[in-house]
Amino acid sequence: MNRRTLLGTMGALAATGTLARAAQTGPASDPVNVSREAETLYGRALVFDANLSPPVQDTFPFPAAMLDMVRQSGVNACKTSLGGIDESFEDTVAEIAFFQRIFEEYPNVFLQVRRHADFARARREGRMGVLLSFEAVSMLEDKVDRIELFRDLGVRVMQLSYNKTSPFGSGVLADPSGGLTKLGAKAIDAMHTHGVALDLSHSNEKTSFDALKASRVPALITHAGCAAIHPHPRNKSDALLRAVAEKGGAVGIYDLCYLTPSPKQPQLADYMAHMTHALNVCGEDHVGIGSDSALAPWDTSPAAAAEYAKHEQQRIKAGVAAPEEDRPLYVIGLNTPRRSEVIADALLKRGYKARVAEKVLGLNFTDALGRIWGDKAGCVIRGWRRGITPLRAHPTIAVLLRGAHTPTVTVLPCGAHPPPVILAKARTQRASVRERK
Repeated sequence: MNRRTLLGTMGALAATGTLARAAQTGPASDPVNVSREAETLYGRALVFDANLSPPVQDTFPFPAAMLDMVRQSGVNACKTSLGGIDESFEDTVAEIAFFQRIFEEYPNVFLQVRRHADFARARREGRMGVLLSFEAVSMLEDKVDRIELFRDLGVRVMQLSYNKTSPFGSGVLADPSGGLTKLGAKAIDAMHTHGVALDLSHSNEKTSFDALKASRVPALITHAGCAAIHPHPRNKSDALLRAVAEKGGAVGIYDLCYLTPSPKQPQLADYMAHMTHALNVCGEDHVGIGSDSALAPWDTSPAAAAEYAKHEQQRIKAGVAAPEEDRPLYVIGLNTPRRSEVIADALLKRGYKARVAEKVLGLNFTDALGRIWGDKAGCVIRGWRRGITPLRAHPTIAVLLRGAHTPTVTVLPCGAHPPPVILAKARTQRASVRERK
């Protein structure tokens, strides 16, 4: 059983009350006590979790309690990982088909995210958008052309490796000297060609920097922590976090046990130490939430603990278990389907402006995905003076017109702020910058 299956199964059990609550050693769900300001902000924000498993079960129909959990969570969209750590091509296709069946059976609850506009659509229609992704590359079987196939099935975020070495690169538990391979470079090129976002969450530092150098568009770290707060193979260095941000990507902070040294179970304050550090390093436009957990609260009953112990033995046997993977996969204080609301409240209480919390809740990731996919509205400078005709720009770039008849074009990443000298020249030509809708 892969972790996504485990999380989905345990989420289903938690949602339906199948596991005996009376036997639990901890709360089924942490209470959500937030300020009115945070509650209002959460209600109006676009809430996107960059790595989250919605509650599922193997058979239909799904229990009403499971669907109610989705509706009441306030999460507008999430990226969920399929294919496990080493699933075959056939098993992965079957898993995608299963999710397609979910979308078909519950069209009023779920919406498959295939393009940037689907994020806003999911929020507007009161559904949970689900963005399909891969962490492993086993389903590709060294065949780069399969990237296009899976993209056409709706998988729009992929990685180069899970924790170990792959034909494309090295994971966080592999030899630190291992980097991006020639085949990995071809895979990145194929991702660019077909509109698939590159996720570096499980890549080691060298592979990550190699990939950033090879990439023509921003890249993501959808779920990780900060090595400066707690050194761990799954936590990223400041240099890497900064590099991802400078290229226009986004970094998601997970709520896993790797946030703190063993045997401490991380608490909200520990999570916020990683979150605020990432904001300090990356800036307010490049940090979000990537829980790497299930929407349902982690179940602490003996039955669930036994299931998790079996799962961990499989990961240890496969050589993919990370150090300090000896505690339940949750953060005390965030063990709730509305964990993002708690994080927003914690940001506000630490003095961050509402605009920052709203970006962290989802906009930073959805904007980055739009830039990578090339289907998000960008910025264009429109000429006011007679003789200046605005150029039709690619959606992911900004075009600066400088000259009445033969303009020089300066290309900037979508969402970037033009340097002051460029803005000054634009103003002298009576040009204006506006967001292109």
